[in-house]
Amino acid sequence: MATNIPSINDLVQQASSAYKTQFGCEPEVAGRAPGRVNLIGEHTDYNEGFVFPMALPMVTVVVGSKVEGDSCQVLTLSPYLNDEKLANFNIPSKNDTLKPGSPKWANYVKGVVAKFIGTVPAFNAVIISSVPLGGGVSSSASLEVAMYTFLEELAGQRTDNPAKKAIACQMAEHEFAGMPCGIMDQYISVMGKIGHALLIDCRSVEGRLVPLTNPEVAILITNSNVKHELTGSEYPTRRKQCETTAQLMGKKSLRDATLKDLEGFKDKLDAETYRRIRHVITEISRTDEAATALENNDYKTFGQLMIQSHNSLRDDYEVSCPELDQLVEAAIDVEGVYGSRMTGGGFGGCTVTLLKQDAINKAIDHIQSRYKGKATFFVCGPSDGAMPIKL
Repeated sequence: MATNIPSINDLVQQASSAYKTQFGCEPEVAGRAPGRVNLIGEHTDYNEGFVFPMALPMVTVVVGSKVEGDSCQVLTLSPYLNDEKLANFNIPSKNDTLKPGSPKWANYVKGVVAKFIGTVPAFNAVIISSVPLGGGVSSSASLEVAMYTFLEELAGQRTDNPAKKAIACQMAEHEFAGMPCGIMDQYISVMGKIGHALLIDCRSVEGRLVPLTNPEVAILITNSNVKHELTGSEYPTRRKQCETTAQLMGKKSLRDATLKDLEGFKDKLDAETYRRIRHVITEISRTDEAATALENNDYKTFGQLMIQSHNSLRDDYEVSCPELDQLVEAAIDVEGVYGSRMTGGGFGGCTVTLLKQDAINKAIDHIQSRYKGKATFFVCGPSDGAMPIKL
């Protein structure tokens, strides 16, 4: 059975109640921003390629108010492992800049405060989220963009260019969370539109909306509920391999490389790097083709491209894991399923499946019967991006 997603009103009420308990008054402003699922186009964004995400109905909500002085207090109601739930820091000044620290979740908040385009007053806030943590559906970008949206309302200064807002949140993650992510997660969290997926050109930072409104077709997100412990070097190592190989080829990025180019440099690359680069080049092409297929309601082709993407992520980029492979293999066994693949950075998290609406229950039952762990299922349609909330 698919899991019910809490409504935004419920999240706002919970956060507002906690705010009143913690700070003794009602919050005055609020903002929200969604997580995302990437339909296809993985590990292409930091190579200036194409990605094809949609915003989810799962969101992060931030409520709060201005306070006197320069000290901020932020309470999270989300389960950030064993971290402290209350963070304290000062608004940055010339003599007192913000720096990462503990608790770790607050680094995303501090990063957004530091990168906000405008003047941030001191504030108290409460954060709540329905975006699964560690699921590969971008809980971090959801938090960053929701915080930025909250600060826009708090300061009365909305950023004139949505792309600048996304880039500011991306820089917050780079510099305060230490994750050299591409622009996709923040961009779709800002720019998502109900009923549409968004093909993002990560070079020009421009998007093309593609309708996804056929009531006979559904998106099923399956959370493996596992996240393998990593050394912390897997993502940066792959990114460095991509950048170094692009330079070797004389290309600005792998966006400009072809498989023919790659074959010409095969003897200069080790086998692992060759496979990694092959994934990126083929994935960029697959993503562009997939967007066209969806525009033409060619779900069969789209599904085939999803499966090719998963196989490439598993075998060439090596970011899948046994649990994700089990979920994908089980999904594509089911009649009415067009395609399935891992989504997100990898090593755990979620899969995304395109299927017929009337195949949802059958798919969930079959996947759960085949999966060795305990999966969680969400049926989602494309949702709106970030926006303020009137309290």
